[in-house]
Amino acid sequence: MRKLLWLLAFFVSAAQADAVDALREFTRDAKTGRATFTQVVTSADSAKKKTSSGSFEFSRPNRFRFTYAKPYEQVIVGDGQSVWLYDVDLQQVTVRAMDQALGATPAALLAGANVDKDFELKAQPSAQGLDWVQATPRIKGEAASFQSLRVGFKGKALSAIELVDNFGQRSLLTFGEVATNVAPAADTFRFTPPKGVEVLKQ
Repeated sequence: MRKLLWLLAFFVSAAQADAVDALREFTRDAKTGRATFTQVVTSADSAKKKTSSGSFEFSRPNRFRFTYAKPYEQVIVGDGQSVWLYDVDLQQVTVRAMDQALGATPAALLAGANVDKDFELKAQPSAQGLDWVQATPRIKGEAASFQSLRVGFKGKALSAIELVDNFGQRSLLTFGEVATNVAPAADTFRFTPPKGVEVLKQ
C-alpha cells in the first residue's frame, strides 16, 4: 500500500511539474498564435455571471489582439508600444502606453517575452481535466492588477486561464482551436481609430 501511495504521489507531482514546464515551453516556443475563447466573469459573491466570446491572436514580444464578438463588440490591440481598447457600442477608444497597460497581466503572460521575469510559477493540483499552474505577479501592491492567475494545460496544449482581480471578481477564459507559429495578417496588430470616435489617452 505504501508503495502504491508513493507511486501515486510521484505521478501527481510529475504531472504538476509538467504543467509548469508546459507553460514555459509555450511562452518560449510559441512565437505567434491564435485561438477562439469563451470568457465567463463571476462576481465576488458568485451572484452574477456574464459570458462573452471571441478570438485572440498574439506575436511575441508584446503584440496581441482580443476581439470580443458577443454579446458586445470590443477590440483590444497591443502594437508593441500602446494598448488600444475600442468599444464599438460606445464609439470610444482608450489608449495607454504599453509599459503602463501590460505589466503583469494575462496578456503579458501569453504574449510577453519572459514569463519568469513577470511571474512566480507554482504547480497546482489537477482539476476539471486540466493541469494548472499558479502565476503570481512579482509586482506587488497597487501596481498588480489582479490577485491571482492560473493557467490550465491539457498535456502541452493551452486550454484555460482563470483570473481573480483585486475586487474578487473571477474570470475564466476557455480556449479552443489553438494554433501556434502561424503567420498573422500584416495588419493584425495595428489599430487606427475609426473616424468620429472619441479617443481617450491615459
